[in-house]
Amino acid sequence: MELQDSIRVAGDWFYITFIENNGMAFGMEFGGEWGKITLSLFRIIVVGIMTWFLLRAARENKLHQGLLVSFSLIVAGAIGNIIDSLFYGIIFNDSFGQVATFLSPEGGYSSFLHGRVVDMFYFPLIESRFPDWLPIWGGENFIFFSPVFNVADAAITSGVGLFLIYQKHFFNDEKGKKQGVIVSENGYQPQA
Repeated sequence: MELQDSIRVAGDWFYITFIENNGMAFGMEFGGEWGKITLSLFRIIVVGIMTWFLLRAARENKLHQGLLVSFSLIVAGAIGNIIDSLFYGIIFNDSFGQVATFLSPEGGYSSFLHGRVVDMFYFPLIESRFPDWLPIWGGENFIFFSPVFNVADAAITSGVGLFLIYQKHFFNDEKGKKQGVIVSENGYQPQA
């Protein structure tokens, strides 16, 4: 597919749309070339720390399984976007006005750490107009749900959603409460 090409999958509400994103949520950018390098290195460090924490917590069985799943989804999604950002620009040439070539003899469109992230899922579920009486946006067209995203973004969003919805369950062990124990650094201790 060329950049901005779209393939209808189901009705007018699901398309495969090929776009490239420079790395931050919703295509935001900061700091030009150095900002991209800083963002990439920051992501790698954070994902490394979170991966170490998750592996350690899983081995020691110190966290609720749901919390491990939530954080694992976030880390897996972040790793997917990091891989795109690190390598996509090296292994594909540019997609502007042409279909990108894998391992093109001319090389990729950018260097290590400067690749873009590929997004492809587009769900324009509702297309309508804001009422004329609405300040600022009155009379303008809107589309709900307009962001184009990828599998990694869906994993991150699912992990954050699970965490937000079930956080009380993850941190309040009902079984421990019923048995009259509290959690301390050394494990379960009887309540006084």
